[in-house]
Amino acid sequence: MRVALLCATRRGYLFLQKLHELLPEAELLVFSFREEPWEPKFFEDIRKLTLNAGGEFFEARQFRSARWDEFWESANVDLMFVVSWRYVIPASVYGKARLGAFVFHDSLLPEYRGFSPTVWAMINGEDHTGVTLFEVAEETDAGDIVDQERVPIGPDDTISAVIERVTQTYLVLLERNLAALVRGTQARHPQDHSRATYTCKRLPEDNQIVWSDSSDRIYNLIRATGSPYSGAYTCLSGKKLYVWSARRVENPRRYIGRIPGRVIEIRPGEGSVVLTGDGTLLLTQVQIESGNIVSAEDLLNSVGQTLGR
Repeated sequence: MRVALLCATRRGYLFLQKLHELLPEAELLVFSFREEPWEPKFFEDIRKLTLNAGGEFFEARQFRSARWDEFWESANVDLMFVVSWRYVIPASVYGKARLGAFVFHDSLLPEYRGFSPTVWAMINGEDHTGVTLFEVAEETDAGDIVDQERVPIGPDDTISAVIERVTQTYLVLLERNLAALVRGTQARHPQDHSRATYTCKRLPEDNQIVWSDSSDRIYNLIRATGSPYSGAYTCLSGKKLYVWSARRVENPRRYIGRIPGRVIEIRPGEGSVVLTGDGTLLLTQVQIESGNIVSAEDLLNSVGQTLGR
């Protein structure tokens, strides 16, 4: 059995680990790309794991060159898996897999097709995301579904907790379906394309806090973009300030003279309360650019301070 895996991030690393455990005799062809400067490291870990498993490792993002045309022409791949891959895969590549090419995607397709679906689901205040195993098709995230599993999102969950939950669900779906995929006997059904929704790629600058937004919107942004991602941020006295954690405020005062972003209360041992567009948030951990993560009260220590300026 010759299996190609196109993967990235820690999730790709764990998937590769599980795949090798379930198919120890398979010949592995693993492809990955170097992480962006703001991302946690994963490239070298995937490379080392591949080589330790006796597989072949390749660095690649796109496959549109004569070199790759020649490679895939003679690759003789039986199965292909795609995990946390961000680039278009040509039909000349995924079509080479004798038993099919299959993607793991963190949403309940056809909802949340596209980039960063879990982050977007949390920003949008969803109470769930999911994992879908589906067959690669010409249109992004539109192929026939093999299996799905719902993954809950609690109202105060952080992105790191949800990522781990989703990642473990990837591994469950792999183990549950691998035998049928190897035999070529897996069931599948088409997506209802009329229900499809889409998400766009997120960049670090998309994580800037707009204090005139609702408290819920800001709180969701903070918990959706924290570690291992680059973090929600604002400005304090002209410097970038990252907000790594926050809490909702119980029984907040009703302000009819409101300046969004204004610090209105310092709570020793807890943090600092800041006005939003419709309420307040208690900021608990923050980090000024090039500084350390500290309690918010250490930096936001005056009711004269206004964030976002």
